[in-house]
Amino acid sequence: MKADVLIIGAGSAGLAAAVRAARAGARTILLERHGFAGGMGTASLVHTFCGLYLQDAETPQWSNPGTLAEEIGRRMELATGLGAVKSGRVWFLPQHPVEFAALADSMLREAGVEVLFHSELVALEPGWRARVACRGEGIDIEARAVVDASGDAVAASALGMGHMMSDSRSLQRPAYVCGVQGVAGEIDGLALAGWIIDGIRAGDLGTAATGMHFRASGRAGEVFATLDLAGMETGDYDPTDPRCLAALEATGREVAMAVVACLKRSAPGWEGAFISHWPARAGVRESRRWIGQALLTGEDVMAGRRFDDEVAVASWPLELRETHRGPRLRYPVGPAGIPRGALIAAGVDGLFMAGRCLSCDHEAQASIRVMGTCFATGDAAGKMAAASAG
Repeated sequence: MKADVLIIGAGSAGLAAAVRAARAGARTILLERHGFAGGMGTASLVHTFCGLYLQDAETPQWSNPGTLAEEIGRRMELATGLGAVKSGRVWFLPQHPVEFAALADSMLREAGVEVLFHSELVALEPGWRARVACRGEGIDIEARAVVDASGDAVAASALGMGHMMSDSRSLQRPAYVCGVQGVAGEIDGLALAGWIIDGIRAGDLGTAATGMHFRASGRAGEVFATLDLAGMETGDYDPTDPRCLAALEATGREVAMAVVACLKRSAPGWEGAFISHWPARAGVRESRRWIGQALLTGEDVMAGRRFDDEVAVASWPLELRETHRGPRLRYPVGPAGIPRGALIAAGVDGLFMAGRCLSCDHEAQASIRVMGTCFATGDAAGKMAAASAG
């Protein structure tokens, strides 16, 4: 197979990169290991778009207007009938994973992107020659430019090029989200937390259940349950280790089932509750990151630093989740620019990156990893890749 641009990963960044490259006239192939696009917003059931809007605004203001971040946000508003919600100093957009998967299909089809679902990169050589596997069968793809939107910097690992990963103790902790149906009445987070604490005191739940919280999906009787995991189930947390990932998945399901069973017995309105769907995978917030031509730092983000060559804006606070006990938020003085070089691999032509694995340090990644910002960096990477391939 031949392509002008090969995109690795169809999460929020990869979706935007593929659509932008194809709209620019590049023949674009998009690889995705699951059977749908959307990444964390579909496979991991993360049900909010964060980073779409400016911090501290009285009304929601797009942080990357005129980009695919705004377009996808507006399409989601139409799909769900829900608008932006303010929480403290930030705005976010509720989204539904079912609608997101369908929206992504439509955008990819309209743009003319060739999508290869159930496919993963297994080898990459400069040139660019990629080896892809699907159900044990190999596919060879030749491309003029590549965008790594895998979230895990898999192209950097495959090429043996510069990448980094924070130490196990400071990595952002993962989350496990599942769908719950049959819930009657409003969701009272404080009351539910109290019932969970009572369950722990009674010995019905383990202490891991304290990381569970709930949000209504916008659909009648449906709730999303989110569990912040410690990530240390098999020792040191390593989001690239299959044994660690297996333990995360099993722990997430075990704790979620125990919590829902406990609430069925004790919480009013939860008598008919049941877990209706599991995620395709736990939500990994941080793993490997590229070392590119430029490095965005937490200091840059906190200072609201702007760059002459910036290609997108980061407007979400540093949401540090280095433990499973909830976020530690650090608010920048204003939106920060993301420089062009943070999306370009150092020392090689035609290789770009977008999303949570772009070139940044641990603190900056706590801001740029959210889906709204990933849409914007994906848009920029897709544009640059199409120009490089042209």
